[in-house]
Amino acid sequence: MNGTNPADWRQADPLQRFHPAVAAWFRDAFAAPTEIQERAWAQIGDGRHTLIAAPTGSGKTLAAFLSAIDGLVRRSVDGSLTEATSVLYVSPLKALSNDIHRNLEQPLAGIHRLLDPAGSSEEALAPIRAMVRTGDTPSGARTAMTRRPPHILVTTPESLYLLLTADGGRRMLRTVETVIVDEIHAVVGSKRGSHLALSLERLQALTPAPPRRIGLSATQKPIERVAEYLAPAGDPCAIVDVGHRRRMDTALELPDSPLAAVMSNEVWEEIYARLCELIDRHRTTLIFVNTRRMAERSAHELSERLGPDAVAAHHGSMSKETRMDAERRLKQGSLRALVATASLELGIDIGSVDLVCQLGSPRSIMAFLQRVGRSGHAVGATPKGRLFPLSRDDLVEGCALLASAAR
Repeated sequence: MNGTNPADWRQADPLQRFHPAVAAWFRDAFAAPTEIQERAWAQIGDGRHTLIAAPTGSGKTLAAFLSAIDGLVRRSVDGSLTEATSVLYVSPLKALSNDIHRNLEQPLAGIHRLLDPAGSSEEALAPIRAMVRTGDTPSGARTAMTRRPPHILVTTPESLYLLLTADGGRRMLRTVETVIVDEIHAVVGSKRGSHLALSLERLQALTPAPPRRIGLSATQKPIERVAEYLAPAGDPCAIVDVGHRRRMDTALELPDSPLAAVMSNEVWEEIYARLCELIDRHRTTLIFVNTRRMAERSAHELSERLGPDAVAAHHGSMSKETRMDAERRLKQGSLRALVATASLELGIDIGSVDLVCQLGSPRSIMAFLQRVGRSGHAVGATPKGRLFPLSRDDLVEGCALLASAAR
């Protein structure tokens, strides 16, 4: 079922439904709610299972979280907040889980300061805690988590399965009231999605009342089938859809020398020179490549030209600490460019990225759109991407890819 009439989405003051401290924090942090936020809050606030479809940078993640945070804030104020997990956030991307956790700290800390500006009522006003449980979480932290559960648990489909299998995890998940499934398009048509659907049903059988389910994605087709996947069998699901199309600044980048079946050193030199020009014109640049070897090679070549501390590589064979250090440096602005494989596709706070470059065809229209969408990741901003074909076949495919993406 469709959640709201698109023509009637605007409300007098959509923040009136929230606790005054939650509304005050939002007004301080943002100019106004976006369309997807207003429409989603209306459905989520009425307790419906809700599928949210909106472009990257439209505020859909906060649209899902704010209602859940509001409920926790109200319990904290009236003294009924217990150490129990109420909100479960599931992302198919481990790196994105870490990022969501960091992004939750800002509203939670800001709202707590508004409720207790002097910091004098710490005992009476319990802080709302969020924690991450993935394959990278140390065993000691996992054990501590089951003994003192967080109010918001951020995890992956695989870790959710393990939690549902262990006694301590089942005790922690028994109190879940809201489940947020992010990037639902990445799992819905795969074996991984079937596995997650089973875990969601196991969770529902575990809880006293069926948790409210909220799904998020910028790209999901057909959306009605995705809604059926998200909601429990036979239950209606509200669909809040503002489309996935977003104006993008995309173009091909061609070297002066002709492309051949195999890249010559001359052509590589021209590509690196052009990348350096683009990096110089932008504050931060994200460069996607298709192999780990190319990530290392390209990062090395660009470092030779721009300086050893200006460029870093990022791929799945690196340690967690090395990957997170590169992400941190990019966010802080101390790194001018990051060369990455798909390990970084949705794993960073891309608000700090101005330009995305793709070396070679990503072999997928949606992958290209998702990667370019990592730039301009803010309400009203325009994503900017440049595609560098690495062969004549790549050139043909790149032309078709850009044309298909525009259509």
